[in-house]
Amino acid sequence: MDSKNLIRFLFFTFIIALLLLLTLTNIPYPLPLSDNSALLDCATNSRRCTIKQPPKPTTRLHTTDLPHHPLDPLTLTELNKVRSILLSHALFSNSNSFAFHSIVLDEPDKTVVLEWSHGDALPPRKASIIARVNGKTHVLTVDITTGVVTPVDVGEHSGYPTMTIEDMTSSTWAPLGNAEFNRTIMARGIDLKDLACLPISLGWFGKKEENRRLIKVQCYSMDGTANFYMRPIEGLTVVLDMDTKQVVEISDKGRNIPIPKAAGTDYRFSAQNTKHNLVNPISIEQPKGPSFVIENEHLVKWANWEFHLKSDPRAGVVISRARVKDPGTGEIRNVMYKGFTSELFVPYMDPTDAWYFKTYMDAGEYGFGLQSMPLDPLNDCPRNAYYMDGVFAAGDGKPYVRENMVCVYESYAGDIGWRHSESPITGMEIREVRPKVTLVVRMAASVANYDYIVDWEFQMDGLIRVKVGLSGILMVKGTSYDNMNQVNQPENLYGTLLSENVVGVIHDHYITFYLDMDVDGPDNSFVKVNLKRETTSPEESPRLSYLKAVRNVAKTEKDAQVKLKLYDPSEYHIVNPSKKTRVGNPTGYKLVPGGTAASLLDLDDPPQKRGAFTNNQIWVTPYNKSEEWAGGLFTYQSHGDDTLAVWSERDRAIENKDIVMWYTLGFHHVPCQEDYPIMPTVSSSFDLKPVNFYDSNPILNIPPHFEKDLPVCNAAASAA
Repeated sequence: MDSKNLIRFLFFTFIIALLLLLTLTNIPYPLPLSDNSALLDCATNSRRCTIKQPPKPTTRLHTTDLPHHPLDPLTLTELNKVRSILLSHALFSNSNSFAFHSIVLDEPDKTVVLEWSHGDALPPRKASIIARVNGKTHVLTVDITTGVVTPVDVGEHSGYPTMTIEDMTSSTWAPLGNAEFNRTIMARGIDLKDLACLPISLGWFGKKEENRRLIKVQCYSMDGTANFYMRPIEGLTVVLDMDTKQVVEISDKGRNIPIPKAAGTDYRFSAQNTKHNLVNPISIEQPKGPSFVIENEHLVKWANWEFHLKSDPRAGVVISRARVKDPGTGEIRNVMYKGFTSELFVPYMDPTDAWYFKTYMDAGEYGFGLQSMPLDPLNDCPRNAYYMDGVFAAGDGKPYVRENMVCVYESYAGDIGWRHSESPITGMEIREVRPKVTLVVRMAASVANYDYIVDWEFQMDGLIRVKVGLSGILMVKGTSYDNMNQVNQPENLYGTLLSENVVGVIHDHYITFYLDMDVDGPDNSFVKVNLKRETTSPEESPRLSYLKAVRNVAKTEKDAQVKLKLYDPSEYHIVNPSKKTRVGNPTGYKLVPGGTAASLLDLDDPPQKRGAFTNNQIWVTPYNKSEEWAGGLFTYQSHGDDTLAVWSERDRAIENKDIVMWYTLGFHHVPCQEDYPIMPTVSSSFDLKPVNFYDSNPILNIPPHFEKDLPVCNAAASAA
């Protein structure tokens, strides 16, 4: 067999293997049982535990799903109907080339949703479509009942829609059709069958990247490990035209850099030579069953909360119509109309040729929901969890199911809701404690190497905590160094030497959340409660200073742009000036930031222009249905002309208006050896906390735990 036929044979072998891999990774699999599962069966090994085994996640066909709420996502049947309508439309039937980049529910106007009640007829169901047809982007709506297709004018903006899954997968193998690329790979000593490539968005850095959809492809060696990310073919970058799949340019500036070793990189449990059982298994049992119900697949009711929950191909998880029951009045009160992950900005801090462009927008470029993976029962979520699928449209419009994309479960980690014990000096023997049980909505997205875990946690005291966890695998750089004693200028590594020939590059993560707060109704105000130091005179007090809370109501958008400052602290309230508590305070919620980070990039740096929504940690804008994506509607290769920062420059009025708050949670990541070969999860969060929303402590009357109410599940070794 000559070399040309050999390359062709290897190429087709690779494609077949890739298709098999993609198929296998999307086939649902049964929940594996450990060897000790029977020994830990609660019902057979405890005298007092009567709980039945919780149901395992099951495969749902979704063929009979029906919408029951105005915000329910498009069903599988509706997606098929939308596809049929579009394919018969002249725009597509007369086209040589088209792809559907997004087919989602066109949500009814907010006023329509707020006026709708259970039992009412649903508003007309419509689909919102973003499509590329013959190289042009089109935004359309489809009335699912009438079949009417309507173009939508979204204005002139730079950039392209979110990539389809087909865009990404086809881009990884397209370079193999280029002889020069194949010769380059073989010259590096890599067998084509061991090649793994990634599609890397290239940001925007000037006119040479305009007028065509481009993507960069970089490759790795899979030889000897599943963790190919740790074996980069450093310095080799392919520029690809995503529409034609033609190679535009090949840059190979790392020929002298060795491929890092495979030994010690595989993270799979089955690949570990030694296994450390540090703790015994732990599980939460609920003898009376879970305390939450999910009605019609999307309406979640738990304790005093109810909210609508759905999956989204771009945002991942969307929480809508979050309302809470007031324990004093019994009224169901509005808290948040809609909340979701709007954008993720991940710039790497290496200005060299093969790295400068790595400034990802994970939601707008890749689709945060599209990158969500099926959750692993018992490990991603406890066994008392309920699982929800995502039903999305592929690039050809055909629907597919992302199984077990979201889980919902009750959590108790020994935390305390409130407590007080009286000191013996009072003579009162009082010890009152209430447990904190919460409801968690979780999703996990694997955006190539990185894994993001997003939790929406609802608490009985009215607090909502949003937590982001980072795990997965570092994006690493190959180097000729195998020890720091060889490095003369460590800062020129642009990161940390993690192992022989492997550098973990410094990078940031910014996750921007859209929070349409409707505290007791749509019209709210943003109040910055600034803590100011006041000084006293000698005759006034023995104290020299104290703090005073100064309330400033934001009149316009620029008044509400906030950079967090440790030594100029404030609280950030969303209040309803028309609704007062018994003693006259406006009802509200406050945003409580946790640990976070701010971007240090130059404001004129092209990546920061595109990611200008991270210039502040907090923004407040008037509600506008078209302003949901902080990086713009069309993020891919955008210039930064349609971002949250651009909208907010209009300085629109926001006092006592229907407003949206935006909060950016940030991480600086200087990699360390403990991150190799896979990272322990690091997390941060923020809270949405009631502030004068209730007349008193809303969980004053909840009971403590009593021994008689709790199961006692003995391990087999100690069961009597």
